[in-house]
Amino acid sequence: MSNMESREEAGTLSSFAAVGGAARLQDENGQESRDTGILPLPSPSRPEGGILGVRLHKAGQVFYLSFAGLAVRPGMKVMARLDKDQVLCEVVSLVDRETAELLNKDKLHGEVLGPASAQEIAEGEKIQALAVEAAVFCKNCIRQRGLDMKLVDVSVLHDRSKITFFFTAPARIDFRELVKDLVRAYRMRIELRQIGVRHETQMVGGIGNCGAVCCCHSFLRKFAPVTIKMAKEQNLFLNPAKLSGMCGRLLCCLSFEQSNYDEFHRQCPRLGKKYSTSQGVIKPLRTNLFNGRIACLTAANEEVEFSLEEWEKLQPRRLEAGNQDPAPREEDFGREESWEEEGELPL
Repeated sequence: MSNMESREEAGTLSSFAAVGGAARLQDENGQESRDTGILPLPSPSRPEGGILGVRLHKAGQVFYLSFAGLAVRPGMKVMARLDKDQVLCEVVSLVDRETAELLNKDKLHGEVLGPASAQEIAEGEKIQALAVEAAVFCKNCIRQRGLDMKLVDVSVLHDRSKITFFFTAPARIDFRELVKDLVRAYRMRIELRQIGVRHETQMVGGIGNCGAVCCCHSFLRKFAPVTIKMAKEQNLFLNPAKLSGMCGRLLCCLSFEQSNYDEFHRQCPRLGKKYSTSQGVIKPLRTNLFNGRIACLTAANEEVEFSLEEWEKLQPRRLEAGNQDPAPREEDFGREESWEEEGELPL
């Protein structure tokens, strides 16, 4: 074993225990240190295989990569092949076995090639500086040519073979002259990609209405279709200002629990319709997923609640069929976008 491996082994955390719901680690001297919220990793002296969570940027998305025969630890810089591109990233977590079984090979984003050398880390810092410089230069060119477009982000491959400029625009832009300016300045492959407002929020990030970092920036990679019907079924106040995110579209989190609401509503009667029951004519008013009850209006104009089991015992039979009240216009919430329509963003 080399001296470097001996020093790394001496500084590794050999055991951990859960204390009061928070993870605490113990080093070889018996000193406790509080974990940073990242799952404990195996000792670097014991190379293992499995799935790693890595980040390309601070507070960015976590990508899951496969690795084998590598000694890893949190904060370690590694070289990885991510969606066919070679990138420099930082290890943030090790996926436990139960989660690893759910993440099959189709859901992995790539593989870890090996620990990053000092030269590769220095090259990564230079590439970040180049991306900042290219963004400033591109903004100046856009301003000089009077183009109606907004530059969002710049991505440079680790081998400096291509620079990608992401921008938003209200319509299609003729940026051929802009590409010539960029090619003359950087002498490498240039790609300009127009993205939507949801993708812009995903790349830039921000704080949502709930006070947390936007889901699309922290962990979402694919956008699920979101409709106003979801908000109505979840008994939310239909206010566009409350239901819209930073991008101006419906909140992505509306779809997180929609499957539970769909399952519950399949067992419930239609709201606003009259039913003939053993207790007379009853009109369901609203449902509550959390306590599994249905609020109804009786013929005596009294409001009562029934559980799903109690409702079935009433032997309800619908008296009339008609259309539901018109739903709010989707134009008030902006045009709906789905990830599949625009395609997945490159890394």
